[in-house]
Amino acid sequence: MNLRCRRVKLKNPSGWKSVCREIRVECAPAEAFKAIQRIGGRTGWYYANRLWRLRGFLDRLVGGVGLDRGRSHPEQLHDGDIVDFWRVELIVPGQMLLLLAEMKLPGSAWLRFDVEPYESGSLIRQTGLFEPAGFWGLLYWYALYPVHGVLFSGMLRNIARTACGHR
Repeated sequence: MNLRCRRVKLKNPSGWKSVCREIRVECAPAEAFKAIQRIGGRTGWYYANRLWRLRGFLDRLVGGVGLDRGRSHPEQLHDGDIVDFWRVELIVPGQMLLLLAEMKLPGSAWLRFDVEPYESGSLIRQTGLFEPAGFWGLLYWYALYPVHGVLFSGMLRNIARTACGHR
């Protein structure tokens, strides 16, 4: 596995923020996507599940949906499905999953996973997108940027390990 992290600037005048990470794995795209499709619910978020549960608890405290919604099926996802405090906005089986955050945030957030063939295996790309709502949204983005970096990098590494049977 080879993890590369890079920041991608969107060409969007509205001030959206994004971070993209990629990891190469030695398994077929269909196998790599299976691990992504199982995210959330009883499977958890592949890294720092206690932090995810804390975020869900804090979300509930401020009137959000929290993390307790789970998911309707452990291995299959469809457009509109709930995955904890996310909703499947779009899924292209075997290729792409786009999750919309339904937690309380000072803005709007998406988490996207793409899988494509790469040499003898696959490339898994994880993209976090955030549209900050004013000053508080920008403060949220920059204050949590280091935490999110660790959290989402760990998630991607463990997705890769799980996808290729190293766990």
